[in-house]
Amino acid sequence: MSIIFPFLKKYRVAAGFALLMMLVELAVELSQPLLISKIIDDGIRQRDLSVVWLWGGILVASAALAFSAGILSSFFASHASQGFGFDLRDKLYAKVQSFSYEAFNRFAASTLITRLTGDVTQLQDMIFTGLRFMSRIPLVVVGSVIMGLIVQWRLGIILALTVPVMIVCLFVLMRRSSRMFRAVQGKLDGVNGVLQENLTGIRLIRVFVRMGYETGRFARYSGELMRSTVSALRLTETTMPFILLVMNGGILALLWLGRIQITSGTATQGQTVAVINYSLRTIGGLSALSGVVAAYSRSFASGLRISEVLAVTDTEETGSRPESAAAERLRGEVRFKGVEFRYPGSDITALSDVSFAVRPGERVAIMGATGSGKSSLVGLIPRLYEQTDGTITVDGVDTRRMDLALLRGSIG
Repeated sequence: MSIIFPFLKKYRVAAGFALLMMLVELAVELSQPLLISKIIDDGIRQRDLSVVWLWGGILVASAALAFSAGILSSFFASHASQGFGFDLRDKLYAKVQSFSYEAFNRFAASTLITRLTGDVTQLQDMIFTGLRFMSRIPLVVVGSVIMGLIVQWRLGIILALTVPVMIVCLFVLMRRSSRMFRAVQGKLDGVNGVLQENLTGIRLIRVFVRMGYETGRFARYSGELMRSTVSALRLTETTMPFILLVMNGGILALLWLGRIQITSGTATQGQTVAVINYSLRTIGGLSALSGVVAAYSRSFASGLRISEVLAVTDTEETGSRPESAAAERLRGEVRFKGVEFRYPGSDITALSDVSFAVRPGERVAIMGATGSGKSSLVGLIPRLYEQTDGTITVDGVDTRRMDLALLRGSIG
């Protein structure tokens, strides 16, 4: 994940404004229950209509301010997340273009497509959610608890006791769901792989009447994706009833204790309403947090998959030829000296102790049975693969020291 976050530096100003507007919106929202308390205790109970109009007007103005700040926060968060997604996708595509054949063998085409599309979108959504909600929700919860304790500490203590239980549950959920959503993305790779093979080889499938087999094969992979997704979503969705149960139990305790405090005179009706309002905001925050945790779990899994692509070091530095090099031509003398080659990850030697020379202008036929290494031999000349041992020279220069653009541009 550390490879990915530098892409956000370009949009740090927009991200900063999004967070600033979010803090303004949050501060206004946390002050509203206190204003409602003033309206009830100083206006309605005292039958003073001027106080009701005064604090009511302030409440309406604060709501308009929070609404405006929320819109600006969403605008800047969208700008940062969309720009982040564009840059990351562009960098990934350039990275894949620079892969050597050995690096391509590590990733199936289907998984690269998924990582450049679905996984980038997951991270893009996570950036927006993080700027707009993920950083806001903990502040709403903590701020509501603090304000509840300030308004009436005897009632606020109930709120302060229930919140840690919810946070521990969500932390456990995040750890488990992250692993499950990574498995979901792997299953999605499998579905995309089967789909790509079927669309590419549709003529052969029809010629050999394999439609039924391929349909069943796709259904099998799609079923595995469905079961993995259902298991992951079931885990995240079952936490919501538990959160509501505990928080609603806390509200019932607040109502019961609030009635006792009002009767004894240690709390006012306005204070009780304010603390209950803060409890409802805490419930809303924790309810949204469970969805954010699920989104974060999916994006974390996607981030790891993207990091695997960005971390690949086996790339080809083709460079760009200067204009003067366009006129440069290789004579075409090719020499193999004791060349040995094994495909990456294989113990089988495809070529062993191959030595020959081809002079400029000569035509050479390479003959052999299927699998004898003809294509492997030819592929070593433009460095589609690197030989395991020995040297290959063109015009007396080791191909490993030649500019790839020049070498490959001279091969027909």
